[in-house]
Amino acid sequence: MNLPTNSTSESLNLLYSISRELVSALELRIVLQRVLSRSLEIVEASSASIIILDDKQEPVDAAIIVDGNVHDGSVERLKSTLESGLAGWVVRNREAALVQDTSVDPRWTKRGYEDDQKSAKSSLCAPLIARDQLVGVITLTHAETGYYTSQHLDLVQAIADQAAIAALNAQLFEASQRRANVMSLLVDISASITSTLELDEVLNRILEQTSRALEVDVVTLGLVDRASGDVTVQKIWGQAEIRQVGQRFSRSEGVPGWVVKHGEEVKVSDLADDERFRRDEPVKGHYAVAAAPIKTEDEVVGVLEAIKPQGEFTSDDMLLLQGISGLAGTAIRHARLFQEVQLAHARFRQLFEDSIDMIFISDWDGGILEANLEALELTRYSREELLEMQVYHFIEVDWNVVGFNFVNLRTGQRETYETYLQPSAGPSFPVEVHVHRVTIDDQDGLQWIMRDITDLRKSELLREDLTSMIYHDLRSPLANVVSGLDLIRTMVPDEEGIESVLRIAERSIGRIQRLISSLLDTSRLQAGHKITTMQPTVVQQLIAEAIETVRPAADASNFIINLDQPEDPLTMMIDADMIRRVMINLLENAIKYSPEGRHIHVTVEEKDAALSFSVQDEGRGISEEDQEHVFERFMRADLTAKRARGIGLGLAFCKLAVEGHRGRIWVESELGKGSRFTFTLPLEQ
Repeated sequence: MNLPTNSTSESLNLLYSISRELVSALELRIVLQRVLSRSLEIVEASSASIIILDDKQEPVDAAIIVDGNVHDGSVERLKSTLESGLAGWVVRNREAALVQDTSVDPRWTKRGYEDDQKSAKSSLCAPLIARDQLVGVITLTHAETGYYTSQHLDLVQAIADQAAIAALNAQLFEASQRRANVMSLLVDISASITSTLELDEVLNRILEQTSRALEVDVVTLGLVDRASGDVTVQKIWGQAEIRQVGQRFSRSEGVPGWVVKHGEEVKVSDLADDERFRRDEPVKGHYAVAAAPIKTEDEVVGVLEAIKPQGEFTSDDMLLLQGISGLAGTAIRHARLFQEVQLAHARFRQLFEDSIDMIFISDWDGGILEANLEALELTRYSREELLEMQVYHFIEVDWNVVGFNFVNLRTGQRETYETYLQPSAGPSFPVEVHVHRVTIDDQDGLQWIMRDITDLRKSELLREDLTSMIYHDLRSPLANVVSGLDLIRTMVPDEEGIESVLRIAERSIGRIQRLISSLLDTSRLQAGHKITTMQPTVVQQLIAEAIETVRPAADASNFIINLDQPEDPLTMMIDADMIRRVMINLLENAIKYSPEGRHIHVTVEEKDAALSFSVQDEGRGISEEDQEHVFERFMRADLTAKRARGIGLGLAFCKLAVEGHRGRIWVESELGKGSRFTFTLPLEQ
């Protein structure tokens, strides 16, 4: 109908009825068809079209009605009007247009659905704008030129405004529906992918679910090499000429390399024609590719590709692919962690079973949870029997070491002690026990490592017997030699040369006697024997005797021994012979490891309820590495030192002797600046 002059009321009624129809529909296609139908009816148009645009002004949907017939495939047919036609002008200028004669208006482009014999028409075109967002354009035509007026244009614009809101709501509804469908699909995909922790099976399920969700026959999955950054195709679902398992891409090659480099998804309509990849991936045929990065903790670890020979991937496809790649990243990470745990568990089990020591795992009550093969063999219990037992059933727990209720072990501290193990049959045997807290398979408990030290104990007994034999078998002959020397002194003339020889022999015998005594004392102290020959001793006299013993060796090399000690006599309860030998050892070492003619400083002082003894030389010093081991048996810090000789037992004896008196000994040294050995003894023994 042609609008009358006074048509405000009628127009409002029309707009109201249109509004009611539009708000009653949420499907975009229905909304478009209703808008066109009502518009055709109101302005008496012969044809009408409406195009819906996305936020990039690209057509996403459209509808066409000609002579009451709805046409399908509208988007492709209307693209030309957006590029050079009247609809394109309206979109670019965002304002409505009235054309009285389409044959003379340069903005008009004949559409493919129009009758070629009726090219001269009148037309109305208005933009669909909602919330300042251009969502589409509507065009109506009449077979007669000059038919439409500005009133028609105002009415169409009013319809367009309502249609814009309805179209935008319909788009949002459809988008929400699509997202809901995508989320629902991703939930199902997630359940499938995460239902296993085997890495190979996880990769297979990722490919299978991607193929189903995107309805493609070919899906590839590549993983990134951390060292090189290259992507290697690990698996392919389906068959594709452009991809092979094992194929590698650098960060500057192909779609996989591009995705890894940029860390974002990419959609390629035709791989052969895309400038970004045509040079890197010369392919025969035409393929559409959608690819997304697989990330774990913001690091790209792989690429998921969907490939099809023709067509184009939609925004929904990309949303799905992006969601699947996110799920894939989590699933791959969990599978890799599970794989690492499995490998670690296998390595632990191998080490556990192959250990030459007995290993038990117990709970905090001592109940056995696990035992290795060596434990089964030496305890002579079966695994089933051990799992019903507690540690206390075959060894004695030293509560003084581990603390009541294992309190010393709860902080992660490691404890060691020796005891006896009672097997199910046969005599008990000595074991060295190492126990500490462990967590295995999320279970907190204790690990007991027990070493059979039967052979070690036998060796120690043999050593003690040998030491005692050496001491007793040599002591008597040496005593006879000393007596012989005394007898010789009374029988030979009192001449300086003979006396010198006798003194040398006596000093050598004294060294042998001290060495034998130190060897015996070292063995006894290591075995835990206490010092029993404690007696009151004047410290100044003991120091003087020690210095006098080494005086001949010091004088022979022009050493000067400086002594700094209290003048008032100091008396202590000590084993005088043992501490004297400690001082002699320290003085002899100072002479051995110092250049001739240097000073040796001996200091005795009282501090902190203890008496401190120190021997300072001016020798070459001891390295920090050697300082940690200098008090070990048979250890010598510098074998190249002038006059160095001996078996490296002296300082080990010194440490044991001092600690046997509840004292402490240490060394302070710097290479090239000499060494200072100090030991302290408590005044109250």
